[in-house]
Amino acid sequence: MRAVRLPRLHVITDTRIAVAPTPACGREAGASDTFEAVARQRDPLPAVAAALAAGARLVQVRPEDHYTDRAAFDLAAAVAELCDGYGAVCLVNDRVHIAQAVGADGVHLGAEDLPLDAARRLLPTAIIGGTCRDPESARAARRAGATYLGVGPVWGTTTKTGLPQPIGLDGLAAVCEAVDLPVIAIGGITAERAARCREAGAHGVAVVGAIAAAADPAAATAELLAAVGEEPGPDSRSAAAGVDELRTGLGRFYGAAGPNREPRVNPTDSNGGPGRTPGLLRGTGAA
Repeated sequence: MRAVRLPRLHVITDTRIAVAPTPACGREAGASDTFEAVARQRDPLPAVAAALAAGARLVQVRPEDHYTDRAAFDLAAAVAELCDGYGAVCLVNDRVHIAQAVGADGVHLGAEDLPLDAARRLLPTAIIGGTCRDPESARAARRAGATYLGVGPVWGTTTKTGLPQPIGLDGLAAVCEAVDLPVIAIGGITAERAARCREAGAHGVAVVGAIAAAADPAAATAELLAAVGEEPGPDSRSAAAGVDELRTGLGRFYGAAGPNREPRVNPTDSNGGPGRTPGLLRGTGAA
């Protein structure tokens, strides 16, 4: 098994359906910025590449419900390849079979996903994160084989619907005290709040909009890394290098027609599988 120290900053892809600006907003009303924000939401890869270039060490691929398995596979394969280029960890949320297919390092599972103990039987060497919000569910997740816990929402958030009420810093601290697993706080996280989560006992934080919706995702990543006390990854690069990596990844993910066409399958290796060296998630226990 490849030894992996769990990073403190988890960058989650923003795959929500983008809502285009209305004609009434007009260019005079700052529509340029709005159109750029919509483009970033429609295409999660630029923010991922910028975060990795700035030193992020872990990316979670979160394919929303409107993603077909094929679309989720294509996205996860592209993100996994970008992560490989930076020596970063790649996790896939919810869809264990997609994580297996792209050779990701692990999965993150919520209450409605495959049970943690079942996932652990399938993936004995993988990183498996489990969602919880109180000490009881945290202890249950630990018994079921979770590697770390995603805890929240700590504050209110607009990046995911249907969430329960925020647990606040007191709720976060209660979970941190209940288990000896790394706790990753999520929900309404900013750089200032990330530092407060660390003070409450969290190992780190997970973010969506704080990076994906930022005007400068690389700068936002650097600020969050500093807030959680994490040095940039050893393979972090300049912004220019990150752009070059992004262009290569986008070309493979979207094809020559650009980001508005349907994603196509990632290039394959000689055996017909995804063109990536598998991570921990092999399903056999081999590392």
